Amino acid sequence: MSTVKNYLSLVKFSHTIFALPFAVIGFFLAVSTTETELNWMTLGLVILCMVFARSAAMAFNRYLDRDIDVDNERTAIREIPTGDIKAKSALLFVIANCLLFIGSTYFINSLCFYLSPVALAVVLGYSYTKRFTALCHLVLGVGLSLAPIGAFLAVTGEFMLLPLLFSFAVLFWVSGFDIIYALQDEEFDKSHQLHSIPVWLGTKGALNLSNLFHMLTALSIIFAGYYGGFSWIYWIGAAFFCGLLIYQHLLVKPNDLSKINLAFFTTNGIASVIFAIFVLADIYVN
Repeated sequence: MSTVKNYLSLVKFSHTIFALPFAVIGFFLAVSTTETELNWMTLGLVILCMVFARSAAMAFNRYLDRDIDVDNERTAIREIPTGDIKAKSALLFVIANCLLFIGSTYFINSLCFYLSPVALAVVLGYSYTKRFTALCHLVLGVGLSLAPIGAFLAVTGEFMLLPLLFSFAVLFWVSGFDIIYALQDEEFDKSHQLHSIPVWLGTKGALNLSNLFHMLTALSIIFAGYYGGFSWIYWIGAAFFCGLLIYQHLLVKPNDLSKINLAFFTTNGIASVIFAIFVLADIYVN
């Protein structure tokens, strides 16, 4: 049990809740807009794809950063630096999850299967980016933004604008809150020649850019609401989501970063779940 617990901690399994609700939105949007018969097996495979891809990405990030994490007081307690998980074991875990991800897409449809290496290239490639660009947060956002459009493709096998709008929302949402999270390591990253928006723009500038990204998130959600012809139920969920975006920016100030974890973990997890519940209610009540 301790080994399982260590691997769940390695990949921060509970953080799957961030993008998973948007994958569920993409799936049920596809079912409702194309009048496709609901296939629970496909939904299960979509969820497995989310879990496998994210687990591979997180474990690879921990594997690649193992020498950096040792020197950072905040991350030195992670499983690879402490020896709870060997680096070789973590890499084997990454490979296993990549294979399981590709295998799951094979049973969905041919398009998802053919695109699976591209998706893995994005989510795994993120781990390298902070070594050469401050735009690493956007790459993470792109990786998680694949959730709604990927789930939509799993059902329909074709691209449409509406799920892309939700993908844009995820892109800017994740990029914005990852910038906030990176504030914790601003000085460490500077001293180790690592790149991030806080290193590039400073604390105040990073928070301002995070604000801008979250404004773009709100605009994407609003545009999706109008374009998709959603009812008042959707708009209640959108109001909750945008309100929690504002709340997390009230929690974190340039001179007070003590509530970053509350803003990052709790607020964003609640926001995505509540929003998904109202979107699904709108789809099936109206």
